[in-house]
Amino acid sequence: MSKRASIATAIANKLNEQLDGVQYTTNLFGNAYPKMKFWDEVQDFPSVYITAGMGARDYQLSDFIWGLLNISIKLYVNSEERAQEELEVLLEDVSKCIDANRQLVYDETNNYATTEILITTITTDEGLLRPYGVGEINLQVRYALY
Repeated sequence: MSKRASIATAIANKLNEQLDGVQYTTNLFGNAYPKMKFWDEVQDFPSVYITAGMGARDYQLSDFIWGLLNISIKLYVNSEERAQEELEVLLEDVSKCIDANRQLVYDETNNYATTEILITTITTDEGLLRPYGVGEINLQVRYALY
């Protein structure tokens, strides 16, 4: 598996592990996936889909290279009465989980880990897709290229 895919998978696994209704308000019931799905394809709620986007390289001295990877996290809820409130809670829980795990091991065999995960933007559908709530969190992940 590529580093890009491994990082997306590690984020999905961490969200599934920690967003269980105990440590955070939201229980994802294991519905965080390292793939893309659009809101009209989602069957289980709440759901989170993580995809790797554009990448860049930052060349340093001594042939050291930083990898910079954009990650998009799409969040989906469904509620006739409280879609936006549920979405806001889910956005907050995912944001807190990401902030608490800024250094994340994505390849245990080689002991590769991210150096830093930063949230760059958070957006929502602002209620336009009611009874669905759709949000997006964009991340920038820094990791060493070996």
